[in-house]
Amino acid sequence: MTDYDALAARIRALTESETDEVALMATLACEIHHSDDRFDWTGFYRVVGPELLKIGPYQGGHGCLVIPFSRGVCGAAARTGQAQIVPDVDAFPGHIACAGSTRSELVLPVFASGGRLIGVLDIDSDRPDAFDDEDATRLAEILHDTFGQF
Repeated sequence: MTDYDALAARIRALTESETDEVALMATLACEIHHSDDRFDWTGFYRVVGPELLKIGPYQGGHGCLVIPFSRGVCGAAARTGQAQIVPDVDAFPGHIACAGSTRSELVLPVFASGGRLIGVLDIDSDRPDAFDDEDATRLAEILHDTFGQF
């Protein structure tokens, strides 16, 4: 399990005074990915147009390049503005299989100040039912602390 207190402290130290969103995403993707062996793919999809996400910094194998808000778990998080905890991706209607090894997924919306959606954080696991509410809550806190000031 992830030591979220240590992860948050590490991310704060690494990102202090950084304002570039892509640099922040790259740092978070790396730190989060290597914090827990449940995390098989960890990355960001950035909002690049109306109802459209494009891949951003990530760790792991190749990801999908473009995801509309209308499709998949990432699209659902972007569309609803709510965390998506998916214990079995095969049971999620419209799941986009970017990697055949993915069994479960956690996707969190990423907001800048004023509630502006700038992307989603997508974490895939090759284990079924790998994520819980604590993962979603603690990672959302890290995202808010990192991006909520811009």
